[in-house]
Amino acid sequence: MPLPPLPSRRTLLTGAGLSGVGALGAMTTSAAGAAPLPAKKPADAPLRGEASMIGTPYDQRDTVRIGLIGLGARGSTMAAGWAAVPGTSVDAVCDIRADRATRTADSLEEIGHPRPLEFGGADTSFQEMLDTVELDLVYVATPWEFHYAHGKASLEAGANAVVELPVACEIDELWDLVATSEKTGKHLSLSENTCYGRNELAMMRAAHAGLFGDLTNGHGGYLHDLRALMFNEDYYTDHWRRTWHTTHNRSFYAMHGLGPVANAMDINRGDRITTIRATATASRALADYRERFMPADHPSWEDTYIKGDLITCLHDTERGRVIRTEHDVSSPRPYSRINSIAGTRGMFEDYVPVGTSGARIYTEPEHGDHAWRSFDSYREEFDHWLWRNVGDDAEQNGGHGGIDYLLQWRFVQCIRLGLVPDIDVYDSATWCAPVPLSEDSINQGGAVLEMPDFTRGRWSEVRQGMDSREKEMP
Repeated sequence: MPLPPLPSRRTLLTGAGLSGVGALGAMTTSAAGAAPLPAKKPADAPLRGEASMIGTPYDQRDTVRIGLIGLGARGSTMAAGWAAVPGTSVDAVCDIRADRATRTADSLEEIGHPRPLEFGGADTSFQEMLDTVELDLVYVATPWEFHYAHGKASLEAGANAVVELPVACEIDELWDLVATSEKTGKHLSLSENTCYGRNELAMMRAAHAGLFGDLTNGHGGYLHDLRALMFNEDYYTDHWRRTWHTTHNRSFYAMHGLGPVANAMDINRGDRITTIRATATASRALADYRERFMPADHPSWEDTYIKGDLITCLHDTERGRVIRTEHDVSSPRPYSRINSIAGTRGMFEDYVPVGTSGARIYTEPEHGDHAWRSFDSYREEFDHWLWRNVGDDAEQNGGHGGIDYLLQWRFVQCIRLGLVPDIDVYDSATWCAPVPLSEDSINQGGAVLEMPDFTRGRWSEVRQGMDSREKEMP
């Protein structure tokens, strides 16, 4: 029996249309062509906390006390943004290299903010910070392999956590973060800035308004030529990011493209991802770049690269949709997150040279003659209230075109008002699960694998996510 249509998102946001949502619990079979193989930890036998965090608001705080763990290229550039958000106090900064903590404290003090406490010099310094300073929010921007430990420790210290991508690198770690969030009653959220992109949010709102009809598929990705940075010994400390290409053949940043499409499709809010299957091309581009540009004494000559240049993942959903994500940071190509959605009445495509927004649209009955139109006028109609209200400040205070600051502003606002976060621990775990599962699928010849249901069945509940009600910062 097919699932019933979701209520209009506009209806949901006005508080109506929630009766009968339980009917969404009816399930269809997977759209995959083969029976899925189980994930490492079966979806029906998860670790369990004490209470679900679905719909649980933050503990309200008038001033949000923030601590930062990891002050390399990413963490140090985000520090000023956190301090600039109204109602915040960056009280502590930490890095295993003590000079980075001092540098960040200096930079905050120089632009007029109170000097935070400094922690560093040892791999246990983050725990010292958490044990010493009472914090409401901890931002984690360390290398990927440390995210799980730092995020979990932050929750156990009584703070909420916002963790850079991915929140954890293995399925059992993701389950443990879900359980730890439930046990502590504190939120852990993926710092997925792409979800706050202006086009991504407008695409989502247009989809929720029914502009594209019944959604059937979506595409997202992270296509970014990072070769120069990965071979720059001063950018990624101890070349940690390049090292991952020598140890794992997986989609490292699946969530960068998956998150916005999942928001448009109401994943974990009326639909869920049921399966994943992945493919990898040969690993060629990094070795080719090294051959042409690296001197004989460069440390990269000790590397053997195994990660395919392009990793492609296909996901099926309970409602019969398909999501494709791509990851390629090794090939010469223009930057793209793909960011597209399609349905029975039209489609949207981003990252194309059409109009000032760089996006195009084709919908019925407005469009015909097999011709694309610019998305500009539609973006104005479906512009998210965050961009209308905070967009100018975001572009002045945040990187990546303002999406970094918009993410920071919104997390702080949710805490100051005692709201439910836009991105919860279940979204975070779901979007990060393809990182390890893509490798498992590739190692099994592109096998179809089961995606864990981190919500434990509550995915069918239609609830608010990124398409939030407008609120003012207190």
